[in-house]
Amino acid sequence: MEQKKKIYNAYTQILREELMAAMGCTEPIALAYAAAIARRTLNDIPEKVVVQSSGSIIKNVKSVIVPNTGNLKGIPAAVSAGIVAGNPDRELEVLSEVSEEDIKNIEKFMQEKEIIVEHLDEGIIFDIVITLYKGEDYAKVHIINSHTNVVLIEHNHKILKSSDCLTDMPSDLSNYNMLNMKDIWDYVNHVDIEEIREVLDKQIDYNMAIAKEGLESDYGANIGKVILSTDTNSLKARAAAMAAAGSDARMNGCELPVIINSGSGNQGITVSVPVITYAKELKVTEEKLYRALALSNLTAIHQRTPIGRLSAYCGAVNAGAAAGAGIAYLSGGDYEAVIHTVINALAIVSGIICDGAKASCAGKIAFAVEAGILGYHMYVQGQQFYGGDGIVKKGIEDTIKSVGRLGKDGMKGTNEEIIKIMLE
Repeated sequence: MEQKKKIYNAYTQILREELMAAMGCTEPIALAYAAAIARRTLNDIPEKVVVQSSGSIIKNVKSVIVPNTGNLKGIPAAVSAGIVAGNPDRELEVLSEVSEEDIKNIEKFMQEKEIIVEHLDEGIIFDIVITLYKGEDYAKVHIINSHTNVVLIEHNHKILKSSDCLTDMPSDLSNYNMLNMKDIWDYVNHVDIEEIREVLDKQIDYNMAIAKEGLESDYGANIGKVILSTDTNSLKARAAAMAAAGSDARMNGCELPVIINSGSGNQGITVSVPVITYAKELKVTEEKLYRALALSNLTAIHQRTPIGRLSAYCGAVNAGAAAGAGIAYLSGGDYEAVIHTVINALAIVSGIICDGAKASCAGKIAFAVEAGILGYHMYVQGQQFYGGDGIVKKGIEDTIKSVGRLGKDGMKGTNEEIIKIMLE
């Protein structure tokens, strides 16, 4: 009983910490956050900016629009926005208070100030160091492994903050090590909804709002609209289209916030929007929707934990499989239906690469969601992939470990080659 209570509390804490609000793609926002902290520490507008970042950060920031910058892209835009108009107290909503005048000043700062971007290759996938200079004064901020994990704040050789917290996760890593599908299933069926209602309400409100915005306006390649133009009747198509539309908007300058999952807004959209879309169509109770969302969120986090925040392995794959699990639950599926849905989905789309944040993420999300739904329908019809079929292992936990190994270790070389291609 004591162990069950420990697991229950750990899972609740994970949901409360992971499901946080962010405006824009989280990698440029992390840069803006670090820059805003450095600007506050320097207490002046810098003359020179040096940005050192790992290849995966460079990859994820290169092609995505930074919100509230007048559609500017890239590292200089993200850092300039944080310096000129960022509020570090808002963390991943650091650019939520930018004015029209600020937008003009951001572009002016980029044109007038020296901004140096260097590839930081210290063997850490998620690594950001920003140093601001004004005369003899400087301020330095270092973020490692997750978007708000500030491990150093330094001002004129004085250490204001130093931390050895180098984990990939924002909480006690032991909480994440407790994750497994059997206990996740037990948790979602017994959790007191009032303990997680607030974070799930925000996920429903924020992520559906940006999905609707993506369908109603013109963003990126309009993947959501394209899907609906070819299939307006099926629930599967609507679920995939809504999720894709949220990414269409988010990757292409929409200023609406999202509730993230595993440090990613795209993953946050993918685990939630299809599940909410199905819940409305199936007319399930509010409680059942909350439990399905808890399942999809924790399933995605569990899959992502052995991989880490950034990889050449596309996070939409994990999130789409998790959305399939939530949809299986809404449709009356039991534990076996849920875990086989995840295994089937992972077997289908685990080859999708992450080549940075940009418009095509919406297309990858659509395919991942469809794979999750297909994984469930396979199970319903008595079909499944078995241990030994490629990277699929016998059982859900060994399959998740297998995919985690692929995403973290197997794709290191792929990640490096992707970065080289993008920087040519």
